[in-house]
Amino acid sequence: METSLVGMLANAVATFLQIYTVLLIIRILLSWFPNVDWLSPPFNILSQLTDPYLNVFRSIIPPLGGIDLSPILAFLLLQFISQGVSVAAAQVAYAAF
Repeated sequence: METSLVGMLANAVATFLQIYTVLLIIRILLSWFPNVDWLSPPFNILSQLTDPYLNVFRSIIPPLGGIDLSPILAFLLLQFISQGVSVAAAQVAYAAF
């Protein structure tokens, strides 16, 4: 019973991380278009969801020559965490058998 609960939680976290990765990709692609109104509702929500995470990395790596390289580091960390959660979920599922 505990193993299935831990496995379900690990799968939920892995799914959340995949969805968040897609939101980050959308946010970064939209930043290439200067005419996007970030105050309008769909874009404002996307900005509120992704900017706090990206701002952590923007404080580490400032934009160089107008190019923001911080999302690369953000994606690397997110993928590292996502792989760790996936491995943990697989180990819990294997231990259940």
